[in-house]
Amino acid sequence: MPPDTSARNWVLPLCWAAVLLDGFDLVVLGTVLPVLLRDHVWGLTPGTASAISTVGLLGMMLGALAIGTVTDVIGRRKALILAVTAFSAFTALCALSPSAWVFGLLRFLAGLGLGGCLPTAITLVTEYARGGKSSSATTTIMTGYHVGAVLTALLGIAVIPGLGWRAMFVIGAAPALLLVPLMLKYLPESLSFQERAKAPASREVVSGLFSGGRLRATIAFWVASFMGLLLVYGLNTWLPEIMRQAGYPLGAALSLLLTLNVGAVVGLLVAGFVADRAGVRRSTIGWFVAAAVFLSLLSVRLPSFGLYVAVFLAGFFVFSAQVLVYAYIGRTYPAANRATGLGWAAGVGRIGAISGPLLGGALLTAGIAYPWGFYAFAVVGALGAVAITAGRAKATEPAHAGS
Repeated sequence: MPPDTSARNWVLPLCWAAVLLDGFDLVVLGTVLPVLLRDHVWGLTPGTASAISTVGLLGMMLGALAIGTVTDVIGRRKALILAVTAFSAFTALCALSPSAWVFGLLRFLAGLGLGGCLPTAITLVTEYARGGKSSSATTTIMTGYHVGAVLTALLGIAVIPGLGWRAMFVIGAAPALLLVPLMLKYLPESLSFQERAKAPASREVVSGLFSGGRLRATIAFWVASFMGLLLVYGLNTWLPEIMRQAGYPLGAALSLLLTLNVGAVVGLLVAGFVADRAGVRRSTIGWFVAAAVFLSLLSVRLPSFGLYVAVFLAGFFVFSAQVLVYAYIGRTYPAANRATGLGWAAGVGRIGAISGPLLGGALLTAGIAYPWGFYAFAVVGALGAVAITAGRAKATEPAHAGS
C-alpha cells in the first residue's frame, strides 16, 4: 500500500523535534547544577547531585526497555506521543521541586519518557525511510540530539542569570505544547505496524530478540551500545577537566568540548551516507575503529591546530559509531520487534552512560586521566568494533513506506 506523501513528510521533522528535546535533557542538569550547588539549594552536595544524575539515567534505561517493548504492541505513534507527553510534564514539574528528593524523583519519572522516546522515534523514521536510506534517516534524526544539547547550553547562559534555574525546566517543557498537538494531527502510524494481522504480546516481542538465530546479534548490539554510550557520556562529562589536567586553560578545554560536538553533528550526516552505500555493518565497525584511533591520538601533546583537528575527528567518529549501532539494529530485526530491539539495546547502553562518567571520575581522582583516560576510552571503542564483528548479524533493508 503506497504511503500518503504528506503524512510521510511529517515523520522526520516531528521525530527530529522529539529527539531534540532528548538532547535538552542531556545538558540541562549540567547547566543548572553549578547554580544549585553554589546557592546551596536544598543543601545540595556534589554527592547528592551525582545521585540525582544517576537516577535520571536509570529512569531512561527503564523507559527504553519498557516503552521500546510497548511500542511493538500498541504502535509507534501512540508510544512516541505518550513518551513526549510524559517527559515534558515531569520536566515542567521539576521547576516546582521543593526538595532534592522530589527533584530526583521527577528526574527519574521524566527519564522514563525520555528513554522511550529515542528508540520509538528511530523505529518510526526507519520504517518511513525511502528505499536504501534508512541509515541516513537514523543519523539525521540524531543530529537533533546534539542540536538540542548545544541550544540548551546557550539557553542556560541567556536564561539562568535573569530568570533562575527553574525557568530552564519550564522552557524545556514548553515545546510539547506545540509538538504534541502536531503529532496528534499529523504523525502517522507505520505501515508495517498497521499491516499486522494482530499485535503481538510483549513476551513474544522480547523472546524474538533471542530466537531465529538472533541471539548472537542481540548480545553484540547490547555490548556495542554499552561501549558507545560509555564514550558519549564519558567524554561529554569529563573532556574539559581531562584537558585541564593536561595543562590546557579552562577556556580552551571548553572550546574543545564544543569542537567535539560539532564533529559529532558532521559525523552523523556523513556516517548515514556512507552506511547506505558501503553497508551498515562494515561502516559501524570502521567507525568504532576510527574512534579508537583518534581517542588514542588525544593522549599525545599536539600543537593547537592539530589538537582541535584530532578532537573534531574523535567527535566525528565516536558519536556516530553509537548511532550506526541503532541503524544496524533497525536493519536486522523484523518489524514485529524492531522497536523492542532498539529499546533494549538503548536500555543496556544507558548502563554504559552511567559507567562513562564514573570511569572518567575514577581516573581523575587517581590523577591519571591524562593520558590514561584516552587510552581507556580507546580500548572501549575497540571493544565496540570487536562486538559488532563477532555479532555477524545480517542486515537487510527494513520494511518501510516506499521509495
